Amino acid sequence: MPTFIKLTDYNSSEEKEKGFFDPKNRYVAKQEDFGKIPGSPIAYWVSDRVKEIFEKSKKLGEIAEPRQGLITGDNDRFLKFWYEVDIYNIGFGFSNREEAKESGLKWFPYNKGGDFRKWYGNYEYVVNWKNDGNEIKNFIDNKGKQKSRPQNVSYYFREGLTWTALTSGPFNLRYSNKFIFDAKGPMLFSKIGNIKYLLSFTNCIVTNSFLRILAPTMDYNQGPVYKIPIIFPKSDSTKQKIEELTQECIDISKEDWDSRETSWDFRTNELVRIMNYEFLMLNESKKNNSKSKIQNLTLETIYNRYCEYWREKFFKLHSNEEELNRLFIDIYELQDELTPDVPLDEITILKEETKIVDGDLVFNKDAIVKQFISYAVGCMFGRYSLDHEGLHIADMGVSIEEANSKFNIQNSTFTIDDDNIIPVFEFDFFADDIVSRFKEFLKITFSEKTLYENLSFIADALGKKSSESDEDAIRRYFHKEFYVDHVRRYNKRPIYWMFSSNPKGAGAFNVLIYMHRYYPGIVAKIRTDYLHPYIDKIEFEKNRLQQSIDNDVLSGQTLKKAQNTIDKIEKYLIELREYDVKLKYYADKMIKIDLDDGVKVNYCKFQDILVVFDNKLCTESETEE
Repeated sequence: MPTFIKLTDYNSSEEKEKGFFDPKNRYVAKQEDFGKIPGSPIAYWVSDRVKEIFEKSKKLGEIAEPRQGLITGDNDRFLKFWYEVDIYNIGFGFSNREEAKESGLKWFPYNKGGDFRKWYGNYEYVVNWKNDGNEIKNFIDNKGKQKSRPQNVSYYFREGLTWTALTSGPFNLRYSNKFIFDAKGPMLFSKIGNIKYLLSFTNCIVTNSFLRILAPTMDYNQGPVYKIPIIFPKSDSTKQKIEELTQECIDISKEDWDSRETSWDFRTNELVRIMNYEFLMLNESKKNNSKSKIQNLTLETIYNRYCEYWREKFFKLHSNEEELNRLFIDIYELQDELTPDVPLDEITILKEETKIVDGDLVFNKDAIVKQFISYAVGCMFGRYSLDHEGLHIADMGVSIEEANSKFNIQNSTFTIDDDNIIPVFEFDFFADDIVSRFKEFLKITFSEKTLYENLSFIADALGKKSSESDEDAIRRYFHKEFYVDHVRRYNKRPIYWMFSSNPKGAGAFNVLIYMHRYYPGIVAKIRTDYLHPYIDKIEFEKNRLQQSIDNDVLSGQTLKKAQNTIDKIEKYLIELREYDVKLKYYADKMIKIDLDDGVKVNYCKFQDILVVFDNKLCTESETEE
């Protein structure tokens, strides 16, 4: 019989040389044994028990159907992130193609694979499937050949499991219902029900050990998935236990996914949610002086409760995954080969908010505080409201009054910016300056009595410098870093746009607008109501400082600081006057935008006056072959 030496677990040539002489890496295998595994891979290291499982068990494809989905032919044209388009033109919750067609809506939820994530999530895209995909189905090239490939359309909108076909990590599936799906985000449809059992099985260590044999290159297409051997437990109680644990895993993962504003089921920021919960508990309690206790709740206190809450969720999910591994190892009788252990870094919630350090879960305070700040900006623009959960304004052409009326809001808890323009300057010269609005948001969500404690907590989380005050640190973040974070958070399709005199951002002049509240006259308003007054204000400041210097009022460090400010303002004035010319050009054009075109098309209509966060944004093509 042939002898095989397994060296694939070694990286360097030196390690491979040592491993070559290690007896534990030597395997003797019969040629005919390879045929017991579908596809006859040369898996010489496989045990007799695993060979028996492959030989005697049903294949997953016999009880469930793995299917590839739609190839659009042009993703830039037909796919959008859900937050780019009008929320009321997205068809959530349809069970079949007929219902979707009759709705007359254009966009529908779309599975496209995505990052390593188990149980629930990666739901970011929508696809143009208006009139049962008529535009996609008739998408042809200049030679009359169809460019798109709608596959398995009868499976669209059905309940199933979705996964990422090509990944560098373990095989990972997520529950999916009422979606269209992609070729790179294929789906598995059960013929016999038991969808929760199949989800836990496909996410467990047993399945991943089988796929290392069937798909050693980690290309998890429908072929290898079809061949996975499936065994059901003999005991109904075991099956029930597996399904209960699986539902808990789905629920925890969904709660994590929906806690971020890039989920379409986002309700409110987590710190605000916990604050509201604490307020409710204290308000309902019979303790005396509950009002004063509410006013003494600080952001740091709420942050600590956030960490307690999500730490418990994280380790509950970890415990469930290890218990599921244990159950499946028992079902497959692989106790001698596999352990149920799950590394903490393979738990796929809180990836942004935490990191694993020395085997423990450590929270990223800055990420959590930045989520809170982002939500605050959303409330400033009216995307969200403190008066109800979920989206407030996410469609175009709706006034603040109309939106408030829709949600029966007569007096807003926090006022929406009326002209959809928020200044983000190095100097505070406007009443609706972003730092001033943020301080007002803190007073309302927490208390005016704890404002300075909360500002200090936020400044420290943002990396306050020793030379800065708390407010200066927060202003620096808004001026130099907020937009970078926003672009990253929204996958390079920002919904808040920064008009800036410096294309790299953090210019002499910066204002934010909300794309969904854009109107053709907004550029002219930015120019006349913000740029021109700002030029006047900093010129006045320059003259005031110069007069103080000329009159010998200043000396020492104060004099030096004043001169440096004058020098900076002079540079700013050159930049601002050049920007004024550009703004006038675009203001005169009175450009219209269409949310259905998405961020990329609309943003590039203003590329000379907006922050350029990606030099390829207005030139690249994302055509799918």
